[in-house]
Amino acid sequence: MAEYLASIFGTEKDKVNCSFYFKIGACRHGDRCSRLHNKPTFSQTIVLLNLYQNPQNTAQTADGSHSHVSDVEVQEHYDNFFEEVFTELQQKYGEIEEMNICDNLGDHLVGNVYVKFRREEDAERALAELNNRWFNGQAITAELSPVTDFRESCCRQYEMGECTRGGFCNFMHLKPISSALRRQLYGRNRRARGSPPRSPKRPRSQDRYRPSDRNRRRSRSPGYRHGRF
Repeated sequence: MAEYLASIFGTEKDKVNCSFYFKIGACRHGDRCSRLHNKPTFSQTIVLLNLYQNPQNTAQTADGSHSHVSDVEVQEHYDNFFEEVFTELQQKYGEIEEMNICDNLGDHLVGNVYVKFRREEDAERALAELNNRWFNGQAITAELSPVTDFRESCCRQYEMGECTRGGFCNFMHLKPISSALRRQLYGRNRRARGSPPRSPKRPRSQDRYRPSDRNRRRSRSPGYRHGRF
């Protein structure tokens, strides 16, 4: 019996524990769910709840209608946000193995930022400090997440462009960053593990406004607001 219960833990056959919470660290029923949400006491992964705000979902004109934000502007806004958060967290708390952001519209997933650190100790330290911090005018809500393998959490149909549930799908729709930014951020980690760093770390967010950065910042889309942890 014990072996059977262990084999079905976190699956749809498990009538006690919520399979959605086990797989994606969130459940559309929240506290009203009839099954248990077993929150981890230690994990490599933290989730920053509802932190990313997609400008296509929030941009409105004075009369309340949605203003048009181009796909190019959205990608630029997203890349800037991703780089800001990734760099800040890695510099302060430790190496990040993987960071993913949900592009879903459901309240339990919208704007969730999942950060998987290389070490559990770094995730624990980040959790303790981030719950006392603000980003872009909103208080950060951070939790440990049970998710460590995002292949089990994401929507396969979305990756193939075939999800019929749209933004309200209950599996993660992980918004990709540009390939250039991916090489820049994750390539930096591979180089650091393989050889000593050849250049100083990028300045922290409060020190980033230097003359050498001004031209780059002018090129950002008008809708982008620097987060400033």
